[in-house]
Amino acid sequence: MKRRFAMMLSVLVALSLVLAACGGSKNDGNGGTDNTAGNGQSNAGGNTEISGEIVFATHRTDLVDNGTYDRYVAEFNKQYPNVKVKYAPYTNYEQDIRVKLTAGDAGDVLMIPTNIANSELGDFFAPLNDLNIFDQVRFADFKAYDGNYYGVATGASTNGIVYNKKAFEKAGITEIPKTLDEFYEACQKLKDAGIVPIYINYGAQWPMSQWGRNSLAHFSGDVNFENNMVEMDAPFQLDNAWGIGLNIVRTLIEKGYTEEDLATNNWEASKVEIATGNAAMYFLGNWVINQIIEQGGAAPEDIGFFPFPHDNSGTVNAVLGPDYFMGVSKDSKNLEAAKAFVKFMIMESGYDADSGFIPINKNNEPTLPQMAEFMSYNPNILESVPSDSRFNEIANKAQIPFTGEEIQQAAVAKDLQAEFDKLNQKWAAAKKELGY
Repeated sequence: MKRRFAMMLSVLVALSLVLAACGGSKNDGNGGTDNTAGNGQSNAGGNTEISGEIVFATHRTDLVDNGTYDRYVAEFNKQYPNVKVKYAPYTNYEQDIRVKLTAGDAGDVLMIPTNIANSELGDFFAPLNDLNIFDQVRFADFKAYDGNYYGVATGASTNGIVYNKKAFEKAGITEIPKTLDEFYEACQKLKDAGIVPIYINYGAQWPMSQWGRNSLAHFSGDVNFENNMVEMDAPFQLDNAWGIGLNIVRTLIEKGYTEEDLATNNWEASKVEIATGNAAMYFLGNWVINQIIEQGGAAPEDIGFFPFPHDNSGTVNAVLGPDYFMGVSKDSKNLEAAKAFVKFMIMESGYDADSGFIPINKNNEPTLPQMAEFMSYNPNILESVPSDSRFNEIANKAQIPFTGEEIQQAAVAKDLQAEFDKLNQKWAAAKKELGY
């Protein structure tokens, strides 16, 4: 698998050398106001047999606001003129959609929350086998159970340091950090130059998962680290992946290398800060690059991307994994319309390319130029594996949400070990109650 993804990214590097910079957009994370898309222009060849109104719950509030979703829906309506699409955007998606889903009010098409065990997908979502696309997409089995496919990945990405090259130049940083100590040194130079070294977006909550669950494989070098937690009574330790990520972000906060205002959700504003060079870095996925360019106003050539050096070994990891999976509520009154919209979004809309993702359709070539720089640092490439369904069962029973909230608390706690002790007690009790 590693070789296959390495070959795919090699194609990306070669392609990037001849491509001009592109633009595009991810997670914004509290709201829920419905906006209605126009029906677009129908044509004589449109499918008029499929009809009805569907609600699309989305974390991409930016694509609602800037009209991108309207463009997608207009194209969709050329094929399905009798389907009306409404939006339900959420700025704190992961937290809010869980409440909506439990209440049976999550809409027709939605991004599947990360806390649902595969064994429970059928309780909420309709099988998508009849879309006949799962032999063409990456991560096809990740949201499958008992022969049924319940979700399709919307894109693939890898995490790293997205940075403003001009900010680095202003701070006198001439070489990309290859160790954690060098990374801290770069942060100090940026701070001395009056630039916010790294925006962690503490107030938005969801980005804090980068220092926890989202990066367990990155920090440990083991794609099965998360799955192995189901066999542990005390997985939260100072000397494993959890401790590595949290100690780094705690250091960044303590040394004043992050945004000063931690409490406020400044996610959208932070894109402009990075784009203008007032702030220098994000630790996020390649998906955010196009958002900085298109929404922040950065020149494509000013934004770079390199692997995050989480230790001083000189070896850097790159974990390739799926973004949100799109699914259809089993309670949808217009299942065929909802399924048609999912297939269009995945296979035809261009959402993954616009969002700066590595394409989910195996027949499409990646187009993000910044990946050429990323791959030039020869990271150790790791491919994500499906989650053990027991992980989410234990997490749910333990009431550990893994929305970033647990990292928020631990990042500013006086005693990190005490925070880990609390989490371990919850985890062990849940495991015991479930019989694992």
